[in-house]
Amino acid sequence: QVQLVESGGGLVQAGGSLRLSCAFSGSIFSYNRMGWYRQAPGKQREMVATMSSGGTTNYAGSVKGRFTISRDNAKNTVSLQMNSLKPEDTAVYYCNAVQGGFDYWSQGTQVTVES
Repeated sequence: QVQLVESGGGLVQAGGSLRLSCAFSGSIFSYNRMGWYRQAPGKQREMVATMSSGGTTNYAGSVKGRFTISRDNAKNTVSLQMNSLKPEDTAVYYCNAVQGGFDYWSQGTQVTVES
């Protein structure tokens, strides 16, 4: 059974940084794609950053240059380093994994950026 356990998040001032981490069950190489999504109140869930099994990354335009997705193959974790945070980054952030055509999600963690 696929399990994604997320950690990190919290409250930060605008311009600050936060780091989210997601631990995957099993080998990280068994997943076709991993990534981070977010959902702000009253809005649809949106892609933030993804990484393919081959390491190709993709970022939403709103976070490009500020956020970095990375992975630790030995620890089977994927992280999202968020710098220069803005109030509009406030949302619940979810870790996502795609395996065998199925999507798996973490429980979500709140990120709040105060102006």
